[in-house]
Amino acid sequence: MSEVRHNWTKEEILDIYNKPLMELLYKAATIHRQHHDPNTVQVSTLLSIKTGGCPEDCGYCPQAARYHTDIEGNDLMTVQQVKAQALRAKSSGSSRVCMGAAWRNVKDGPEFDQVLEMVRTINKLDMEVCCTLGMVTENQAKRLAEAGLYAYNHNLDSSEEYYKEVISTRGFEDRLETIDNVRKTNVTVCSGGIIGMGEKEEDRAGMLVALTTLNPQPESVPINALVAVDGTPLEDQEPVSIWDMVRMVATTRIVLPETQVRLSAGRTQMTREGQALCFFAGANSIFAGDKLLTTPNPDVNEDMEMFKLLGLNPQKPFIKKMQPQTVEAENSQFKPLGEKPKWSRPDHKIERNEEAKQKAKALK
Repeated sequence: MSEVRHNWTKEEILDIYNKPLMELLYKAATIHRQHHDPNTVQVSTLLSIKTGGCPEDCGYCPQAARYHTDIEGNDLMTVQQVKAQALRAKSSGSSRVCMGAAWRNVKDGPEFDQVLEMVRTINKLDMEVCCTLGMVTENQAKRLAEAGLYAYNHNLDSSEEYYKEVISTRGFEDRLETIDNVRKTNVTVCSGGIIGMGEKEEDRAGMLVALTTLNPQPESVPINALVAVDGTPLEDQEPVSIWDMVRMVATTRIVLPETQVRLSAGRTQMTREGQALCFFAGANSIFAGDKLLTTPNPDVNEDMEMFKLLGLNPQKPFIKKMQPQTVEAENSQFKPLGEKPKWSRPDHKIERNEEAKQKAKALK
């Protein structure tokens, strides 16, 4: 049984990443079988509960208000709309609903109260509930946990060094602080990143160093392939190769043996054979449904056909951790504090982000 290590170095991870492919696959598949059922894959549905208008400048994101991407924004969905989508997801084989809101950070008030009610509603459907809402304080994380949240997603995106080439409106340390706040509750952590943004292999290894250093390590790590969207600063990036995805999945499996590795954005660009290699290399979670927030994703029926072909079974909910208990709003021990945390705003400029911003202004 491979051990969980928190002291991986970038050099060690690069050595793994660059192993001969067959040797890398064999090692990753062996470790995968020591810690997981190789024929079971956790299926999540990602739902954009509030789309567009985000004040951040993430170079990959079509929801940033400063870029012109033809994304149709929408206000926060109602609880009933979310419940209907969750029931649809459950009937299609998903065990988890992940709700994403295009916010920089959570703000106490009616909208956050509405999200808490969404969490309560989905947990009562006996589904795992995940949220990705931006930065959260300790008190906000405790309110989410009390409502029945199973997981909180907050991606590191890349290495700390390359992060500064992609995002200038928040600091890498804010992401770590948010994860730390979530860890003060019983909510699990989902945190990964994106490859294909122009980073070097050293940056991919650096991101894994940051994730493995966390103690405990994230229960779920999404590995995304950049989906280049017109109007974003990264619109001209070439799609990452399937071999890079396979290597990244396999390396992640080796250095994070107990974590569920999620094959996330970019699956529409992958063949079934390519996805099968990723599953063999240790991926054991996917997002299902026709969209990942705003970017295309394979149809759920196509995924179920692929599962049948490969002999894979959807994972049932609450296998890794017991179902949280929901506390109703009127019985809550944690009240809104009206906090105004000073999340960082780095002062550096990213040239391609500024160019995309000016291009959007001209189009408007």
